[in-house]
Amino acid sequence: MSQVPQRVVSLVPSVTESLFDLGLGSAVVGVTDYCIYPAQATARLPKVGGPKNPAIEAILALRPDLVIANREENTPQVVRKLEAAGVEVWVTFPNTVAETLTFLTALAERFRSALARQRVQALAEQVALWQTRAARQPRVRYFVPIWQGQTQGRPWWMTFNRHTYPHDLLALLGGENIFAHRERRYPLEADLGLAPERPAPGRDRRYPRVTLEEILAGQPEVVLLPDEPCTYDENTRAQMLAWLRETPAGRQGRIHLVNGTLLFWFGTRLEKALQTLPQWLGG
Repeated sequence: MSQVPQRVVSLVPSVTESLFDLGLGSAVVGVTDYCIYPAQATARLPKVGGPKNPAIEAILALRPDLVIANREENTPQVVRKLEAAGVEVWVTFPNTVAETLTFLTALAERFRSALARQRVQALAEQVALWQTRAARQPRVRYFVPIWQGQTQGRPWWMTFNRHTYPHDLLALLGGENIFAHRERRYPLEADLGLAPERPAPGRDRRYPRVTLEEILAGQPEVVLLPDEPCTYDENTRAQMLAWLRETPAGRQGRIHLVNGTLLFWFGTRLEKALQTLPQWLGG
């Protein structure tokens, strides 16, 4: 078995939080500028830049025996440079709640921590309760925009499909993603139905850009507006209410501003998501 890490640099905000939540924070010697939880602990740690472009020399200066990265947040170039310098890099990529629990279990095992194992087991038991509950309740149709723009005078919104962590999380809580089976098409004009689709082998299709017409056709009962990566606020909520007034969500005023970390941060933040998100889905 590998040695228990003594000096860890985390390039993933949700992993940084998880390390501290599991009682493993004493090994963390460096984090990114976006690692903000737990606030008191991360404020005193050396910062190595953003997840996409961390300062490699700053990381190496911290003499880590393990760097934890994420396939979606950190670039392959960063990983290759660290490995070329002789640093072990653990690249994470959980896309479901089950994979998140598997990652947290592996984290506890890597550190050989009985306390961490207990905390992960307690979280797994909460997930099991929600699985039982979700099987008994009716599904709630939802839409979650994560970015927006305008092309040829037409507004569009980016969302996620069934191959993502937030989709799986909201499914656990009784949600039905109206764009579960919608795949991203390339280029953007093709995604919006304005041009033919072009072959795009190897491109990520999990985050489609959808039109207002598609959202209206999906008739969401709930719309969740996260504060990251796009910062939705009361003004954009009011605009969304106007756009979607002919949907159940618009008619009933069920368009809510939510903390984006609850939707997108895999790891121990899952516990906070289980406690908070059900109120917006009506659970």
